[in-house]
This record gives sequence, C-alpha cells and structure tokens, in this order.
Amino acid sequence: MRALGPALLFIAAPLPAQAPVAVPPLIAQPAVWDPAAPYITAGQDEPGYRSWYLAAPFRAAQVKSFNDYLARADVGGIVPTWELFRTATSWKDCGGQPFEIAPTEEWPHIVQTLRYIRDYVIPAVGPVEPVSVYRNPALNVCAGGAPESAHRTYSAIDLVPLRPIDRVTLMRTLCVGHTEHGAPYHAGLGFYAFMRFHIDSTKFRRWNMDPAVAAECPAILHPEDVASVGQPLPPTSPTPATGATPSGPAATPAIPAAQPAPTGVKTPERGQPH
Repeated sequence: MRALGPALLFIAAPLPAQAPVAVPPLIAQPAVWDPAAPYITAGQDEPGYRSWYLAAPFRAAQVKSFNDYLARADVGGIVPTWELFRTATSWKDCGGQPFEIAPTEEWPHIVQTLRYIRDYVIPAVGPVEPVSVYRNPALNVCAGGAPESAHRTYSAIDLVPLRPIDRVTLMRTLCVGHTEHGAPYHAGLGFYAFMRFHIDSTKFRRWNMDPAVAAECPAILHPEDVASVGQPLPPTSPTPATGATPSGPAATPAIPAAQPAPTGVKTPERGQPH
C-alpha cells in the first residue's frame, strides 16, 4: 500500500492550467447570388417543369420537336431548352400555365433572339437565365404586358445574369454591345426591376435606362414603339387567362437565315427611322 501512494498522488494531481484558446470571429458569408428568385415561384422552377412535362403525354413529342428545331438552327444549348417554355412571372395569379410551348409558326422568331444572346449578351455578362418567354395573348394581358409585346410572337426573352454583377454595370455593358451590334439583329434591349432585362429581335430600340447610365446609354425608343415594351410585372388586379391547349401536328417552320452583325454599326439619331 505504501508503494502505491506516490502513484495515486501523481494521478490525483491537478493538471496545469491551459492558456485560453482564441476563437476567431465569425466571418460573414456573402448572400447566395440568385437573381431569378424574385421572378420564379414554385411550379415554374425545374421540379415544376418536370411535373408539367409529365402531366400530359403529348408534351414529350412537342419538346423533342422544338429541341430538334433549335439544334438545326444552331441555337441549341445556349440556355436550357426547358427555360424557354417559361410564361409569365404572374402565371399563377392569372390562372395560366407555368410553361407553354409556342405555336410552331412562332418558332422562327426566337432563333434570331437566341443568336443575339449567344453572340453579344453571354460573351459580355456571362451565362443568363430566361425568366419569361412566350405569353399567349390572354396571359400577356393579365401579366401587364404591352398590347403588341414581342413575347406574344415568341420574339422576346426576359433574362437575369447568373454571374454576380451590379445593375449599373449590367446596363452599361449590355448597352455598349447593343449600340455596336444591335441594329443588324433588329435587337430590342430593355430593363425592368432588379436585374431583369429584355432582349428581342423585332426592332432596334432601347428603353428604361437608369439615370446613372442615361447620358452614355440613352434610350432609343420612338413613340410608335411604346406598344411593344410594356412592364412585364404582375398587375394589381389580375384577370384569369385561358390555359394552353395541345395543338395538332404542324409542319416544322423554316429556320430564318442568319443575320451576322457587321462591325462599326452606328446608333441612329433620335427622330430617324431605324
């Protein structure tokens, strides 16, 4: 027993005090960049698209036909095909469909718009996501679209940038490319709330520039163009829209000829035809 004493005393001896460990302060993490969030609700996201696609057997053939058409026109894969079926941000309030495949006779109109996005939008600001594309006439009215909105003819795509960028830089960057290359594509460029911007291929024009860039990037919008550039945000008192119905087999529309943009295009002066 006497021999065990020192060992027991050693075991029972208190450990030396440890110096306090400094805890580094928490580093604030940047918010996730999700510019589509203000415009895309549940049902118009990718899971919603899968549900919509599976809900009607005829949609599989329509989607394949459209995807093949884009591939033949050399504009496949610029953005995910399913995002080109998104209708209006306010589709739910309007009683519309979250996705709709435009009539085949309208398909050629989206080709030139996609060419411009491929050639002069994505190289300038990075990848983009469509948040509103085709709107049937009833849905366009309910969604607050312009009476002659290019969305009705499948010529327009509302987009958000997927690479972080501030609103003024986005406007300035897209405006420079539009000034230099927009006219041969008949490209329209407009801006709406937050990071949402509009591209179409119906007429060379520009609108809704912030004061911060108005001097260097003035609007190009004549009075006769006003009916084509409405604000695509939900109205305060929506009215129901007629849902889409499947159409029968139709001839595949011809692919419009490419219209490459020459360099050195001048921006037309106000008051001149364009």
